[in-house]
Formats: sequence, C-alpha cells, structure tokens
Amino acid sequence: MRSKLESYLGFAKKSRNLISGTNTCLHGMNQGKVRLLILAEDLAENTMEKLKKAAEDREIDYRIIGTMADLSRILGYEERGVFGITDKNFADVISKEIDDKSVRTEGR
Repeated sequence: MRSKLESYLGFAKKSRNLISGTNTCLHGMNQGKVRLLILAEDLAENTMEKLKKAAEDREIDYRIIGTMADLSRILGYEERGVFGITDKNFADVISKEIDDKSVRTEGR
C-alpha cells in the first residue's frame, strides 16, 4: 500500500508541479517557482550544500528524506535525488507529511 507521501508526490508529478534534477531545480528557484525542495539523504556533499544554501538564500523550504533510489522509484525516474515542488498547496501538504513521518519514525 502506498503511503500518503508517495501519493502526494505522484499527484504533484502528474499535475506537472514537480521538477527534478539539480540544474532544473536551481533554475526554478532562481525564477521563484520552487516552493519546496526535496533532497535525498545520499546526495554528494557538495551538491547538498550548494542546494541547501540556494534554498536558504531564497527562503525556500527544503526537506531531506529518503535515498536517491527510494525517491527515484517512487517518482519513476532513474537516479535522481533533487526534486522541486512548484505548487504552494502541494508544497504545504508534502512538507507536513514529511514532518509528521519523521516525528513518527523518531518516536520508535
């Protein structure tokens, strides 16, 4: 059974409110289109720092969750670990779900 998070990410992709890849997300952030940045835990350290700094400079929320393999499998991409959500409503619900999930996971 799919989790809510997986469903929301799938809906965002189908509605064309999800972009992927480092350069595409950086470009989207520069244009003010990205509302939430999702980063895989196993990104290269330099890439992670570059994207986190770019998001912080532009006051864009970001979350670090899952591995590149997990995120790629969920979204149907090959070896991608950087995703941007461009719709505010999707960004809000996905960030809330990630936050709730991490609280539940940490409580175990």
